[in-house]
Amino acid sequence: MAASKPASVGPLVGAVVQGTNSTRFLVFNSKTAELLCHHQVELTQEFPKEGWVEQDAKEILQSVYECIERTCEKLTEMNIDISNIKAIGVSNQRETTVVWDKFTGDPLYNAMVWLDLRTQSTVEVLSRKIPGNSNFVKSKTGLPLSTYFSAVKLRWMLDNLRTVQRAVEEGRALFGTIDSWLIWSMTGGINGGVHCTDVTNASRTMLFNIHSLEWDKELCDFFEIPMNILPNVCSSSEIYGLLKAGTLEGVPISGCLGDQSAALVGQMCFQEGQAKNTYGTGCFLLCNTGHKRVFSEHGLLTTVAYKLGKNKPACYALEGSVAIAGAVICWLRDNFEIISKSDEIETLAKEVGTSYGCYFVPAFSGLYAPYWEPSARGIICGLTQFTNKCHIAFAALEAVCFQTREILDAMNRDCGIPLSHLQVDGEMTNSKILMQLQADILHIPVVKSVMPETTALGVAMAAGAAEEIEVWSLDLDDLSATLTERYEPQIQATESEIRYSTWKKAVMKSMGWVTSQVPERKDSAVFSCLPLGFFIVGSMTLLIGARYVSSLQE
Repeated sequence: MAASKPASVGPLVGAVVQGTNSTRFLVFNSKTAELLCHHQVELTQEFPKEGWVEQDAKEILQSVYECIERTCEKLTEMNIDISNIKAIGVSNQRETTVVWDKFTGDPLYNAMVWLDLRTQSTVEVLSRKIPGNSNFVKSKTGLPLSTYFSAVKLRWMLDNLRTVQRAVEEGRALFGTIDSWLIWSMTGGINGGVHCTDVTNASRTMLFNIHSLEWDKELCDFFEIPMNILPNVCSSSEIYGLLKAGTLEGVPISGCLGDQSAALVGQMCFQEGQAKNTYGTGCFLLCNTGHKRVFSEHGLLTTVAYKLGKNKPACYALEGSVAIAGAVICWLRDNFEIISKSDEIETLAKEVGTSYGCYFVPAFSGLYAPYWEPSARGIICGLTQFTNKCHIAFAALEAVCFQTREILDAMNRDCGIPLSHLQVDGEMTNSKILMQLQADILHIPVVKSVMPETTALGVAMAAGAAEEIEVWSLDLDDLSATLTERYEPQIQATESEIRYSTWKKAVMKSMGWVTSQVPERKDSAVFSCLPLGFFIVGSMTLLIGARYVSSLQE
């Protein structure tokens, strides 16, 4: 019997989603936004020292190729013609920094992950160079000086790695965030690879002027970064180059968005005032501010949301960034071992339905928005002899919701118009107890898209809408409505406020644990790692050294 002819369901668009914990490749029908197929590969992370977080850039690249090939195999098994894939978009973990040799194609060091804390001393040195009455770094970039962003990671590499220094001196080095590394490699690498990034990723480096949408010489001089190693900055939706290897060789790469911007597009937050919150390794709330650059007075970031075409204007967003969200569940699984699988957290939390006065502040990497306090470390407080692992599990879920409440409050104060509801996405939104807790703590409805892959959808939309591709319309009238689940608050506002105010007391107690110098105690391994310690505070006080914390970002 003759083989059946592959079905024509086109045109299709592929999306690479390169995250902190895994890489995925997903394929969508551009006319219906239906997700047809995907494949995912988990990634390893390295923790060479306390507070250091690294990944192998070659492993990341190989995971992308593997995901593409396996997804294409699955599509073929589904009798879907892969020649209908007309474009590919790339979405990525932002800020994570790679430097590589343009002649060999090899990374000169592991990728330094956005959560990495080793650059705190670099930040302190740089902060002393900023005039007290004129923070030109924040006014140009929208960002506070922090270990979070790429410029300080790159500065650390240049200060500490002779291989990077020599490559820069010899004109061999290229710098980029993960999107740049992937696009350069996928479009040919040493054989004509395109060294580029998009405005959303560039805006997370602290080297990019968000007003002029260009690399800024004054910023590069301040960080002492040579401009010739920086990628060309493009829009989020245009053809950057063609895939040069594998089953999809010749398919254009035509979309590029940092993961949180991609989720904003995937949630179709195209109008000023629309906002979304993504629950992943961290937690990221973005509010579209249109063509206006709104500078926060309450600890939020001003960032580029997207620029959907060469000749289209850039749109901006206010962003609240929380370092640890899903990572706290991984920590309870891998370090405390009170669960064996992440989804078991919900079972434990349901058993008690309350934290019983226990509060968990997972400041493993310091506190991001709205505090930007690098001296903070994690604490669990309010313990009694009655407290058990179920209460701690519930407190961990509450912590994610309280952190979201803090950045939502800051956003409401900056914007002046409180959000009437919150659109959410990300893997953690599969937890019904978390979503209900979030609605209760915010005291506004929480609206979850039934199609959870909004990051992938967003970058697929950008790729499919690019000039000369044009298989995906971004006109509001043409966009498919998505099914949603809605969670309404189920507790009184007064109860919500009491719990929130107690949480804020716990946050204050988490600050100031790290000092510049802590004497080495040779007789105590615990005290020797005190600067990155994790504290549990209650009727008994215990200290757990940072060696137990080092794998929290898995």
